Amino acid sequence: MAEVKNAPAATNGDSLPGFLFALTAYLLWGFLPFFMKAVAHIPASEVVAHRIVWSVPLAGLVLVVLGRTADIRAALRSPRMLAMATLTAVLITINWGIYVWAIGAGRAIETALGYYINPLFSIFLGAVLLKEKLTRAQIVAIVLAAAAVVVLALEAGGLPWVSLALCISWGFYAFFRKTLPVGPNQGFFLEVLLLSVPAIGYIIYLETTGRGHFGDTGTADVLWLLACGLVTAVPLMIYANGAKLLKLSTIGIMQYIAPTMIFVIAVFFFHEPFGHAQMLAFGLIWLALFIYSGSMLTSARAQRAASLKPAE
Repeated sequence: MAEVKNAPAATNGDSLPGFLFALTAYLLWGFLPFFMKAVAHIPASEVVAHRIVWSVPLAGLVLVVLGRTADIRAALRSPRMLAMATLTAVLITINWGIYVWAIGAGRAIETALGYYINPLFSIFLGAVLLKEKLTRAQIVAIVLAAAAVVVLALEAGGLPWVSLALCISWGFYAFFRKTLPVGPNQGFFLEVLLLSVPAIGYIIYLETTGRGHFGDTGTADVLWLLACGLVTAVPLMIYANGAKLLKLSTIGIMQYIAPTMIFVIAVFFFHEPFGHAQMLAFGLIWLALFIYSGSMLTSARAQRAASLKPAE
């Protein structure tokens, strides 16, 4: 999944190629639960390890084609950048692990909720850590999201930890990812490159102890695990190219495509339980996102109108 605040705004307007790139990425993320359900018989930790390992050659190939390998060489010589990349790599690993496990465990609805809440949590983080001033609409949206969490907590007798863990891990990932002074493609490659060392070690351990699935012969597991790199790296890189050609407000609206698809898949294809408490909670979240998005679009129109106004 991708976060609005990570999107580089290289243009002041939208473009059709940018829209198509972003739409493709969000659709791929939206259909990802089908893939994760297909590999649900494989432990989530093993799936994540293969997501990391097979993303490295794909991400590296993209950098070679783009001629940006010098950025990686510079990053590898910077202890500070390596430290920050290690932090973001750990956070994205936690996020991936929870997501893979949750889909396989029949908790896709909770993952959708987590990614719905995420942009509101990012706003909250900005207010707390960066002292950014909240608008009235943002405050209302955050309160509604918090109310949704309370509803689910009361219904379940505990916090919806899957939703909160996904939201918090991705929110902090996006927050710290902004501190890396490299492009999204370079940053992603640096993260999976750093993660590949323990990931390869873990895969070797699983295979030598007879608990791994990659060494199985006569099964589809090898192909599924090889495909982990494709389903991880391709959407991220397509998104990175699309985000450069779109306004932040456009990305802000489009980011709800993926969790909406996950929600539909969870309810109508995976047949996960969706009772009155979940209905109320999602209603509160959708209302919060409607208020937040409406405020964002209104602000964007006002800024555009101000920029077009002739100077006196």
